[in-house]
Amino acid sequence: MLNITLPDGSQRQFDHPVTVAEIAANIGAGLAKAALAGKVNGRLVDTTTTVDTDADVAIITDKDPEGLEIIRHSCSHLMAQAVKQLYPDTQVTIGPVVDDGFYYDFAREKRFTPEDLEKIQAKMEELVEKDYPVTRSLMPRDEAVNFFREMGEEYKAEIIASIPSNEPISLYQQGDFIDLCRGPHVPSTGKLKAFKLMKLAGAYWRGDSNNEMLQRVYGTAWAKKKELDDYLHRLEEAEKRDHRKLGKQLNLFHIQEEAPGMIFWHDKGWTLYLAIQQYIRRILRKNGYQEVHTPQIVDRSLWERSGHWDKFREGMFTTHSENRDYAIKPMNCPCHIQIFNQGLKSYRDLPLRLAEFGSCHRNEPSGTLHGLMRIRNFVQDDAHIFCTDEQIQSEVSNFIDLVYKVYADFGFKEIIIKLSTRPEKRVGSETDWDKAENALAVALQNKGLAFDLQPGEGAFYGPKIEFSLKDCIGRVWQCGTIQVDFSMPARLSAEYVAADGSRQVPVMLHRAILGSFERFIGILIEEHAGIFPLWLAPVQVAVMNITDQQAEYARQITEQLNQQGFRAISDLRNEKINLKIRENTLNRVPYLVVVGNREMENQQIALRTLKGEDKGTMSLEAFIQSLNTELAPYQ
Repeated sequence: MLNITLPDGSQRQFDHPVTVAEIAANIGAGLAKAALAGKVNGRLVDTTTTVDTDADVAIITDKDPEGLEIIRHSCSHLMAQAVKQLYPDTQVTIGPVVDDGFYYDFAREKRFTPEDLEKIQAKMEELVEKDYPVTRSLMPRDEAVNFFREMGEEYKAEIIASIPSNEPISLYQQGDFIDLCRGPHVPSTGKLKAFKLMKLAGAYWRGDSNNEMLQRVYGTAWAKKKELDDYLHRLEEAEKRDHRKLGKQLNLFHIQEEAPGMIFWHDKGWTLYLAIQQYIRRILRKNGYQEVHTPQIVDRSLWERSGHWDKFREGMFTTHSENRDYAIKPMNCPCHIQIFNQGLKSYRDLPLRLAEFGSCHRNEPSGTLHGLMRIRNFVQDDAHIFCTDEQIQSEVSNFIDLVYKVYADFGFKEIIIKLSTRPEKRVGSETDWDKAENALAVALQNKGLAFDLQPGEGAFYGPKIEFSLKDCIGRVWQCGTIQVDFSMPARLSAEYVAADGSRQVPVMLHRAILGSFERFIGILIEEHAGIFPLWLAPVQVAVMNITDQQAEYARQITEQLNQQGFRAISDLRNEKINLKIRENTLNRVPYLVVVGNREMENQQIALRTLKGEDKGTMSLEAFIQSLNTELAPYQ
């Protein structure tokens, strides 16, 4: 008797070997129809796989994460089949799953065009309608090499030839198309209902620039049409919110070839930058941090002692002077230890919190650079807390409160937390790791915060908590972190005098809330679509006159607003007032002040908001009071 144990603990018994599809049918007709694959003793398999021993079996549907991955992988094969039918001389290479979709690399002399993508999409939909069964077979390696070579698929033959000769080759066939693949795949092409080809790109064979350039076709695939539509809507929203476009449109910053991966901040962008920096500075002072500033260029010997030279050398910019090698700092931590080491510290001095708006340089590959999100020169809201073992939990707890306050002030309500624990290769005693991991977990639990555990994903020197933001269109951005470090303080000779008079090495907590200022500003631009809240807006008030008669009155209002600490401009152009309102609205100015003869005679203003609300007329004093009330939480 064959015993099949299902995920809910119930069992099904069979008097003969059964396929995964038959097990699904035994459970129910609805599940049999929805089945995409199975999981047998933890291993993903096709629905045609036979189970002939007692096993734990789960039926995978499109509701499971594995089901979506199978759909996407199957769509890459569907796309390759469509391409081969439309363009028989094309060779197929590899087609993996990626975030939100899939791609396939093709070797073809003629370049694909957007019109070709439309034809391929239509052919894929036609193949879905034909509902071809997807079947798996095995073939000896050498036979498979010859098989694909005779088909003219030299790339597939090369891949197979690199596989050990004693391994049978797994092949999948649907209609007239056969491909090399480990699987599993959907039972038939009719299961693929929601997909769209997205874009074309180039890619070197096997990722080596010495090899030939292939053509990569990207697609996205989802379990249901609504999910596809929602994804395409998110992409459309992301396009509208692209910080690179808005940065140019709003005159915030630019990047140019002479300084790749580095930002030229314009007046408005730098005003935004300073508003964020001043806010963080106030927060740090209120929470017991000392602000420091350390050199940009530091002798190689310090980076060797800290361990960064061996582990991070390729990512560092270096220079040379008077027979000495220097590195432009890629991070701030070794320099903060140098400040800690000035003068003997006592346990009474701990915790010591050192913060820096540290400008760092990292030699990121040019192909990875992306606007403000991935750059070579960035500033971190970096801080390091030197404390005792017993102080870890309280410092982490305080930091969590700080993170939530800051993110809420910036408009982010949904925070995703992950706790990463000890990796296989690590330094420090098991006792230290136990203490640190427990302190981080207890700090989260005491606040009732849910978190995902990431076993083995901690740094080699200690565990960490990561804080990620979910934005208004569902994207997740990892920003904040707090890491426990047992290693670097000892490597750089940091110590303090304990209560018993002994010399002890402090624990070092690396922490950041925003992370890179530049990247966080990019996230903010996209989150708010350039429509910043009043406290962040580079220009908070635009004062506009209707005719030249009110120009001097408009100047006086603007001057008074600026003297009160607000960021105000005058728009005194000889243009119609509707045009001025429209252009300042496009520039995302939160408040629009209009003055005509009536306002000037009554010493008042007419007020409009960026959203188009007409607030009527009021005194300047009343407007200033309302501005101060709105800004109070951030001051």
